[in-house]
Amino acid sequence: MLSSAATSITVILIIFFLFIEGAGVFTKKPIEKGFLLAVNNSNPVSKLDPSQIKDIFDQKITNWSDLGGKDVPIVLFRSGDITDYYSEEELGENFANFPDKINELIANTPGIIAFFSDKYVNEEFKGKELDINKITVYKFLSDEEWFPTAEPVAQMGVKPLIYGTLWVSLGAILLALPIALAAAIYLSEIAKKRTRNLLKPLIELLAGIPSVVYGFFGLVVIVPLIQDLFNLPVGETALAGSVVLAIMALPTIITISEDAMRNTPRAMKEASLALGASHWQTIYKVVIPYSASGITAGAILGIGRAIGETMAVLMVTGNAAVIPSSFLAPIRTIPATIAAELGEAPNGGLHYEALFALGCILFIITFGINMLVEVVTNRNSQKKH
Repeated sequence: MLSSAATSITVILIIFFLFIEGAGVFTKKPIEKGFLLAVNNSNPVSKLDPSQIKDIFDQKITNWSDLGGKDVPIVLFRSGDITDYYSEEELGENFANFPDKINELIANTPGIIAFFSDKYVNEEFKGKELDINKITVYKFLSDEEWFPTAEPVAQMGVKPLIYGTLWVSLGAILLALPIALAAAIYLSEIAKKRTRNLLKPLIELLAGIPSVVYGFFGLVVIVPLIQDLFNLPVGETALAGSVVLAIMALPTIITISEDAMRNTPRAMKEASLALGASHWQTIYKVVIPYSASGITAGAILGIGRAIGETMAVLMVTGNAAVIPSSFLAPIRTIPATIAAELGEAPNGGLHYEALFALGCILFIITFGINMLVEVVTNRNSQKKH
């Protein structure tokens, strides 16, 4: 009882910590700490979305009238552009006059939008700090650009990552399920005892191979094969990830499905054969329907393995945060994103908390899959009784 209680409390605390850290991304403005965006005091625009600011600095929006302001061209300014407006003599030794010159520039340029450190804001600052909308849960889930280190404003759209995760997992289960089901039928109903005793440990041994080994195999064998087969510029695609994950999911699906089939009562199979059914008809009409709950549970757990996989997917999918249009396009998954970026994210920063929010999404997906296994298993157990 003490062991169970300690384990349960530890798991709950980990989940609580995960969600507390992840929720922080929705309480901060998506701009680097210590920096601000400022405009001229006469500019009526005072608040913008992160996507609008990105379009401004990408020069897709070039006039304030497009944002509800005056018909004035937008002038972009970053700290490094100060020498385009003032000489080194005017800026002073060690840029001592930098705050005054920024203040002067913003005051004299009606269409300016300036991105600079807030340490250069002095008491006589005549500009207006631009307010930036915080990231909402809806925007976080629906936006299509993941660029958490973008300047001046981070882009936090996880839609491509969610799509990539589900896309590669769907491909993996479509490839793995028919092969695993065929192998389970062979081991449980066709293979001789000696063959089964030899093959089953070998299949279960596949589950113990480190995922990085599967990733390396995919990188040197599967990726070049896909590149040559489909005449692609690169072979790191969703299909490569699906193939690798399908191989990794096979032991789980085969083992669970084979155990479920072997639990089919012998009397039911003998009754089917006594009524004139062939061996294959008995497998199709009796064994598979009876063990459907175990096969379903194995398939769903295989999906769970595919969704949570990190290193193998990171190595073979191209790691591109774009919404996939086909299985031959590069993708990026949620676990791969966390693994690749967490080491570079400053502790407690916006990027750091966004990665924890990704962890929350992954937890919800895998928790939902596990609950689905429980529902399917319990429902079929009640039907049998």
